[in-house]
Amino acid sequence: MKILGLSDVEDALIYSPAVKERFGNVDMVISSGDLPAPYLEYVVSMLDRPLYFVHGNHVTQLRDEEENLITDPEGAINLHRRVFYDQENDLILVGIEGSLRYNLGKYQYTQQRMWNMVNALVPRLLFNKVVYGRYLDVFVTHAPSTGINDDDDPAHRGVDAFRWLLDTFKPRLHLHGHVHVYNPLIPHETIYKSTRVINTYGYREITL
Repeated sequence: MKILGLSDVEDALIYSPAVKERFGNVDMVISSGDLPAPYLEYVVSMLDRPLYFVHGNHVTQLRDEEENLITDPEGAINLHRRVFYDQENDLILVGIEGSLRYNLGKYQYTQQRMWNMVNALVPRLLFNKVVYGRYLDVFVTHAPSTGINDDDDPAHRGVDAFRWLLDTFKPRLHLHGHVHVYNPLIPHETIYKSTRVINTYGYREITL
C-alpha cells in the first residue's frame, strides 16, 4: 500500500498537473494539517483517491456563494476524534487535530484536553482489537508526540497523550506535521518501538 502524506506547506509538484503522473499509483492521501481546502480538493480531483485529514493549528477559512464558512475540503474525510475503518484498504485510521496551546488560537489545546480526546477513543480502539485483531493502523495528528520529532519551543512541543497512545496501542504509522523541517539532514522519520513516526512536512511518499 502506498500513502501520500501532506502537511503544512503547499508544494509546486503537488499543486500541478504533474501530480497525477508522479503520484497516480498511491492508494490514499493523508493530510496532517495546515493546508487550505482548495489545495486538498485539487489533490482529490486529480488523483481520485480517498483523502483523510485533520486540521492543523492554522486553518484557512473561505466562504461559499452563500457566505457560509468553509474549512473542510470537499470530498475528504475529517478524522478528528474519529476511528475510521477504510474497508477497501483494510486500514484503521484515527485522528486528532491541532497543537498544544501557545496563544489564543482556535485549534490549540492544553495537554489535559488532548488527554480527554485520546481517552474518548479508547473504547472504540478496544472494540477494534476484538473485531479486527488490532487496535489501529495509522494515527494521524498535526502535532507530534512528546519526545518524538518535536521541538523545545512552546508552539512545537509534543503531546503527552499521543506518546501514551503509541505505547499502548502500537499503531504501524504515526503521521504528523507542525514541525517545519528545512534542513535536509534532519530526518523526517523515527522508529519508535512498533511505530514508524513520520513528519509529513511538504509531502512524503510512504509504503505500508
